Amino acid sequence: MTTTGIDARLERIGTDGSYVIVPMDHGITLGAVQGLKEIESTIDGVTRGGADAVLTQKGIAPRVHENKNGKGYIAHLNGSTTIGPDEQDKRLTGTVEEAIRAGADAVSFHINVGSDHEPDQIGQLAGVTETAERFGIPVLAMAYARGPGVDSTDPEALGHAVRLAEELGADLVKTGYSGDAETFQHVVASTRLPVVIAGGSKGTDRETIEMVRGAMDAGGAGVSMGRSIFQHDDPEAIATAVSNVVHDDRSVDEALTEAGLAIEA
Repeated sequence: MTTTGIDARLERIGTDGSYVIVPMDHGITLGAVQGLKEIESTIDGVTRGGADAVLTQKGIAPRVHENKNGKGYIAHLNGSTTIGPDEQDKRLTGTVEEAIRAGADAVSFHINVGSDHEPDQIGQLAGVTETAERFGIPVLAMAYARGPGVDSTDPEALGHAVRLAEELGADLVKTGYSGDAETFQHVVASTRLPVVIAGGSKGTDRETIEMVRGAMDAGGAGVSMGRSIFQHDDPEAIATAVSNVVHDDRSVDEALTEAGLAIEA
């Protein structure tokens, strides 16, 4: 259920109902990889380039606000590491109240639909949405299709994941891309929530922008892309190219050219 506060804060993390969000919570997952050591300059670059919001864990909030150029801020509330026993076992790292104190405009929560940890994560996400609704804080659910025997690009599984997010009270949902616009239409049609796509591992610039174009053509609402943007040699330029598609409806070649990036064959 939306409220005036939720609607107002959704406007702070998007533009006219579309979203370019750059998650940089990967310091917990991967450590201080490229783009995160000097996170201040990365935040400055991506928000200058057209990102609507950045996303981090609560402890990084003091490094965000002076560098986000007036854009939105999302606090992520769970996490895990690649060196721990099970990366899919995301544990709570914060609360809605802590996010508010950290100056967040919204919160996010990761759930692996189909994993052994799905039952606990369902209960935790339901608790987050209940608390967030009381405070008028939007919830971005990162709902992935992941687990034993689950194809993470299967549109049926992805559609199930995004619908689960709506059923649990999220306001915005992030999920994986199915690989093409035609199959991703099913994912978008599975919920009334705005659907944004994850970027996954960094690919070529053309691969990244073709994925964004496909998601938008299928009716998606934008992106929540981390490594594809913050690990880029020029985070500002790739953020501009992504924004050109999401906010300005540019073609792949137009988006790359206007961002000053080479058009690869």
